[in-house]
Amino acid sequence: MKGVFSFCWETAKIIIIAVVIVAPIRYFVFQPFFVKGQSMEPNFQNGDYLIIDEISYRFAEPERGDVIVFKYPNNPSQRYVKRIIGLPEERLVIEGSQTRIYGKDGQVRSVNESSYLPESVFTPVNIDITLKHGEYFVMGDNRPFSSDSRSWGVLPEKNIIGKVFLRAWPLAALAKVASPAY
Repeated sequence: MKGVFSFCWETAKIIIIAVVIVAPIRYFVFQPFFVKGQSMEPNFQNGDYLIIDEISYRFAEPERGDVIVFKYPNNPSQRYVKRIIGLPEERLVIEGSQTRIYGKDGQVRSVNESSYLPESVFTPVNIDITLKHGEYFVMGDNRPFSSDSRSWGVLPEKNIIGKVFLRAWPLAALAKVASPAY
C-alpha cells in the first residue's frame, strides 16, 4: 500500500514540475499555430503546424518580411498569419506587382519579393497609404486569395502575437522560418 502511494506521489510531483516548467513557456514564449486556408501559399500550406516566437518583439521591432501571427483587427478572437510589408510611419505605394516604400528618412525603396514569391504573383489592387506610428501593413503571400491589409486596413501593433519561428509540420518541411533580406 505504501509503495502505491509513493509511486502516485512521485508521478504527481513529475506532472506538477512539468506543468510549472512547460506552461509558462507555452503561454509566454512559444505558441503553436495551425495554418488554415491558402492565403500564405506557396510558402505555407493549409495544415502546416507553426511555432510562434512571442518574446522577440519585446526586445526588437517587427521588420519588413517577417511572417507574423496576429489577432484579426475586426474580430480579435480570430488569428491570422501574414507577412509584414509596410512599417510604421512609412508611405506604401502598390501598383500591380510593384511595391515602393517611402521611408521616414525620405528614401524610396522598391520591395523585392522574388526570394519568397514567384514572378507570376500579381497584387490585384493599387494602394497608396501612409502608416501612422504603431501601424503595419500586412499581406498574404498568395496575393489574389488573401484577406489582408488591402481589404480590411492596417494592423495595429498591439494585435501582433509573435513572429513565426519554426515550421514543425509536415516533418518533410521542418525548418526555421527566416525573414528575407531586402
